[in-house]
Amino acid sequence: MRRRMVFSTLVVTVIAVMLLGLPLGALTYKLVYDESTRQLEGEAELVGFETDSMLERDGEVDLAEFDREHPDRFIRITKDSGGAVLTAGNPELDPRSVDSPGLIRAAATTEVGTTVEVWSSSEALQESVVRAWLGIASLSLLAIGVAVGLSMFQARRLTLPLVDLAATAERLGSGVTTPWGHRYGIPEADRVAEVLDRSAERIAGLIATERHFATDASHQLRTPLTALTMRLEEIIAEASSPEVVREEGEAALAQAERLTETVESLLGRARKSQNPEVEPVGLDPVLNHLQAEWSPVFQQEKRRLLVTGDPGLTAMTVPADLAQILATLVENAYKHGAGTVTIRRLDTGQSVRIEVSDEGEGVPEHLSGRIFEREVSGGGGTGLGLALARHIAESEGARIELVQTKPTTFALFLPAGAGGLSKMTGPV
Repeated sequence: MRRRMVFSTLVVTVIAVMLLGLPLGALTYKLVYDESTRQLEGEAELVGFETDSMLERDGEVDLAEFDREHPDRFIRITKDSGGAVLTAGNPELDPRSVDSPGLIRAAATTEVGTTVEVWSSSEALQESVVRAWLGIASLSLLAIGVAVGLSMFQARRLTLPLVDLAATAERLGSGVTTPWGHRYGIPEADRVAEVLDRSAERIAGLIATERHFATDASHQLRTPLTALTMRLEEIIAEASSPEVVREEGEAALAQAERLTETVESLLGRARKSQNPEVEPVGLDPVLNHLQAEWSPVFQQEKRRLLVTGDPGLTAMTVPADLAQILATLVENAYKHGAGTVTIRRLDTGQSVRIEVSDEGEGVPEHLSGRIFEREVSGGGGTGLGLALARHIAESEGARIELVQTKPTTFALFLPAGAGGLSKMTGPV
């Protein structure tokens, strides 16, 4: 592209120079020739005036004086019609001479009828014309050089953005999604650069969403899989008792169903095709199920999981999401805490508050302000559970806060049930 631009500019410039230079050269030649002719005509008039003056004063013409005054001219003087012909000046410029060079002729006739003809060499005229043509040629070459230089500069200015944009597109294709941010002062190229930067941001968002989905899925699926494994172990251990096998099989089936709900919920959030639709949810069934699910795990560690507080509360939430959030808080207390884990539900009037606390050493001070950030963990965890739990809660209009660091206490604030009443009431 750069070569084509330079070549096309060169061709256009040469044509323009020829269209302007050739007529200018011809005009220059004519101007120089006309100027030389006018100058020679003036000399002829002057010689004629001096001739008439000599004839009137002396009765004869002093040709020697003309030889001294005009050594580079050939002069022919013809007195009145049919009179004598006198010559003076350089005889080599006599037009009748075979060896005479190119000549310029001018003639003048005085008032008394004397005709004066003057010839001069055309060498001076040719030198002037050549100098003028050289000047025109120099200016033409300068114009061509400037045009080529400007075309190279402009070609570079236009092609470099294209090369840069191609490199940016290649970077996007290779997975580097950082916006380039380059601008070139060319509106068209700048628009393309802006589109590529926006595309990079969108691609980065999509990649981040996919990564978050993968990490969130792996984290959220771990808990139901652990519970499912425990149920299967109970089935194997109690294979001799059909009633226990049936009970544990039903529990395992419930865990499998929960696993399916978790997968569907994560997929919906990753694709952003589902908006959570909250509904009045009774807290007691969710908390009882959570206690039944986690109690065997705590018993193996000789710890307890207690549910206390106001019974019969309802909140505006999504049942599956509420179960995920509470499971994350309980798992966090199980892994990073110690002693008894207490789930306490409170009715605050306009909202429902669920606290999850343990009897461990608490959250270190340097982590208290960053505990909900992704990949921030106080121990051997992944640092994803609390961040995902807060994200799920906020998408439904709820929130999670670390209300106390020692002992560690997390609080989940949920909107109150329908009509602003958080406590389920029966008929009076």
